[in-house]
Amino acid sequence: MFEIKVFDRDNLPNENEKKAVLDFLYENLENYGDPKADILKAMDYALKLSESFGGFILSGTENGKVIGAVVVNKTGMKDYIPENVLVYIATHKEHRGKGIGKKLMQKAVGTAEGSLALHVEPDNPARFLYEKIGFTTKYIEMRYKK
Repeated sequence: MFEIKVFDRDNLPNENEKKAVLDFLYENLENYGDPKADILKAMDYALKLSESFGGFILSGTENGKVIGAVVVNKTGMKDYIPENVLVYIATHKEHRGKGIGKKLMQKAVGTAEGSLALHVEPDNPARFLYEKIGFTTKYIEMRYKK
């Protein structure tokens, strides 16, 4: 049975749960992933284990095994900047196409206080899921990196 756990500053994961989500995201983000250290920073930010505005982590499990996960960070902004940014979402490749990503996205939208933004590569097939849920493209993001 698929279950979604919500972790935040008031409901911290134990070390095994945290490691399971970290390892899962690292392995399942595939071409859209980051180094483990960066994923861990985003997770610690969400849990307020570092100086931050907080956020939350969703862990989707089946029979005790993580098969989907989400990390959302609060921005500390309101109105002109979305209050939340969905930093990571992944579904295990053997469980894609079963509605797990949709359930995780719906839970993330329902859990987030305020608006929610995300960044998605134009060729990422998950983009179509985000559009079905109601996300729209308002801007083209440009970055200057030093």
